[in-house]
Amino acid sequence: MTAEATPPVVAPVVARVVSSSGTAVEVVENRRLVFGRGPDADLVIAADRGLSRRAGMIGGVRGGAWVANLSHTHALYAETDGYQIRLPPMETPGDPAGGWFMRAGTTLVGSRAMLDDGQPLRVTIMPAASGPIGSPGDRPMRPDEDSTLLPLYLDPNTKLFLVALLWCRPWLIDPTRTTPLPRIPEIARAALEVTDAHHQLERFDNDPVFRDRLAARVGEHVKVLRRKINIRGLVRSGTRLSDEVVVGVLIEHAIITFGDLGRLSDPSWCSRQEDLWWDRT
Repeated sequence: MTAEATPPVVAPVVARVVSSSGTAVEVVENRRLVFGRGPDADLVIAADRGLSRRAGMIGGVRGGAWVANLSHTHALYAETDGYQIRLPPMETPGDPAGGWFMRAGTTLVGSRAMLDDGQPLRVTIMPAASGPIGSPGDRPMRPDEDSTLLPLYLDPNTKLFLVALLWCRPWLIDPTRTTPLPRIPEIARAALEVTDAHHQLERFDNDPVFRDRLAARVGEHVKVLRRKINIRGLVRSGTRLSDEVVVGVLIEHAIITFGDLGRLSDPSWCSRQEDLWWDRT
């Protein structure tokens, strides 16, 4: 009788990110760090070295970390062990198409100028607890290998993010997941409240045509979320993408987190959402 092979155990790791100024941040699994020169970045790069306000993202994943370009105008580079990959600018709003995956060692990340000036971010994969990282054979992936990872990232400054956040809100507040999830019309009404469109709430409640039109807009975003989850392979093939399954994926993969709830009370963020939702209404 042949014994079944035991699947390898992937040790938890931490990505330690150090800027040229000495600022150090640790990114654990299922968390992400946005860097750039804008004040809304998690890690602000003081000088303008060819970076966008939201230049890139470093995400912690099982067994390593990945780097993705969030800019629509500037390229981003990842360099390690003699290999370099150029992460081109994003072409469309939403989530990045791919990134550079690292499972060991140190990778330099930044614009061309940051690398040339010796002032990149240094991203080092470290064990989450004491002990060696993986096996001696672990090494950074080369560009001609399967070095891209296709995560699901939602830009907080999009309507899609607000829909996802409002959808997930009950389960973020109630970790037992016994609170019913909002349906599309309820998400639409909540969007009116968050974006300070109180003058339209009465119309929503009393005008079926207006209510159906707004709910249809929200429904399109819900379809996009389901499609993205399916394309990224975040559920087993053949799984029915019910509301509960989709919201579970968004929370379990830290696409939407408890910390994101704070955005709902951030006047600046809500104002940006108001501009997105109602400038053409």
